[in-house]
Amino acid sequence: MKLVVLGAAGRMGRTLIQILSQTEGATLCGALEREGSIALGNDAGLLAGAGHAGVAVTADLDAAFDGADGVLDFTAPAYSVAVAREAAKRGLVQIIGTTGFSAEEDAAVAEAAKGARIVKSGNMSLGVNLLAVLVEKAAAALGPDAFDIEVLEMHHRHKVDAPSGTALLLGNAAAQGRGVDLDAAAVRVRDGHTGARAAGTIGFATLRGGSVVGEHEVILAGEGERIELSHRAEDRSIFARGAVRAALWAEGREPGLYSMRDVLGLN
Repeated sequence: MKLVVLGAAGRMGRTLIQILSQTEGATLCGALEREGSIALGNDAGLLAGAGHAGVAVTADLDAAFDGADGVLDFTAPAYSVAVAREAAKRGLVQIIGTTGFSAEEDAAVAEAAKGARIVKSGNMSLGVNLLAVLVEKAAAALGPDAFDIEVLEMHHRHKVDAPSGTALLLGNAAAQGRGVDLDAAAVRVRDGHTGARAAGTIGFATLRGGSVVGEHEVILAGEGERIELSHRAEDRSIFARGAVRAALWAEGREPGLYSMRDVLGLN
């Protein structure tokens, strides 16, 4: 499967290229970067430390997408939407690990998925998606009157969106378990004299600092007991491996919007 890596010179882009070089059945065919990037013209494999790939980093989307079967996208919401529309025109597979989408951007991706095979997830790792299933089951089993749910996350200092896509994925799992809408139940900020915690709400706490790849914890707190379900990412290659696995899974499927739960058979 011939795949294009977006943001090829970034940390995630370089990791994706490394994983592609190690994966049977997938190969790098295009590497895209923004205009003005100092990486333009360089061999993408050498840039990623994966050896000579014979693929030059380019800012020309048409050139990068020529002959491609799919695209691996961990960029920014507006750009992901634009790429989704292009993927729909070309009938490509698009794997979206980008986070921080607005409701309108989510709707635009869903519309594009009518003509493209799109796998979109707030987290591409196997462990996190298994965790989400456990959170959903725990939330369903432990009622809102007896147990409060809090989602705690920490990432590196460079992350620009909060809560993280993974935190929202876990919050959605908790909300689904309880049969409620996350937007209505979520409490994202607490400051000052907030009063007692409202029953049934799902709280979020965000930490940023250092080089933390990603840490997430879902706390179910009851009277006299507390359940803590957590995941710690030690290397961003877990996200890259999941993204490549998703691309291989999506090849040959019908157009539509899929999640990592679909890829992993967890739905």
